[in-house]
Amino acid sequence: MTDMTIEGTIKGAQAGGLDIANVLLHSSTLLDYQHPSIQALIAGRGWRSLDEFDRIGAAYNFVRDEVAFGYNTSDDLPASQVLADGIGQCNTKGTLLMALLRALDVPCRFHGFTIDKALQKGAITGFAYILAPRSIIHSWVEVWFGGRWLNLEGFILDKKYLCQLQQRFSSQQGAFCGYGAATPDLQNPQIDWKGSDTYIQKEGINADFGVFETPDAFYMKHGANLSGIKRWMFLRFIRQWMNQNVTNIRG
Repeated sequence: MTDMTIEGTIKGAQAGGLDIANVLLHSSTLLDYQHPSIQALIAGRGWRSLDEFDRIGAAYNFVRDEVAFGYNTSDDLPASQVLADGIGQCNTKGTLLMALLRALDVPCRFHGFTIDKALQKGAITGFAYILAPRSIIHSWVEVWFGGRWLNLEGFILDKKYLCQLQQRFSSQQGAFCGYGAATPDLQNPQIDWKGSDTYIQKEGINADFGVFETPDAFYMKHGANLSGIKRWMFLRFIRQWMNQNVTNIRG
């Protein structure tokens, strides 16, 4: 669905006297927020009793810091599987965040991009880096809050991993690109939920695919990052090396 169509849906809902909270809240195959594990997480944390600002912040902080930065078996995994994995990257963490937000009655949508693989250099090394496509599918979550769309991307790197990067590159001044980050200021990235945009990889974007109601719709149109023999090698060997490298960087 194009941006104009989504905006039209929202305006039409408002014109018809419908609350914006009834728009862009449905589940999907990937946004499976009715799954028992997701419902149990939300109930156990008491997030439904919070106001909207804090509901967004609670879901955002959980995905950022309690789901460690790492590489899943695929981009197009259901949110419940990402939660079970306990790790994720931009696309998989984004799916989980969208599912949590919609379960908490916060309208949200998917914005698809590609990023240059140079952004991943250091987190991905050796043959894995050579195998990676030059342009890697990327996404962030857009949340409807305060009567406007906000971009949420700063949830990708957990704070423990990011802290290690900041220490490793403590003398870095200005823009930084690598190890899963692309930001104007590595020491002070815009990653905390304050009711405004958050970013950690934005500076690496090289193509914009626009917005979609669900990640399902995006992957149906554009596919995931790897297929064929590259996907087989990734699943069998390379993913484990990548995740071990990330673990070593983190600690």
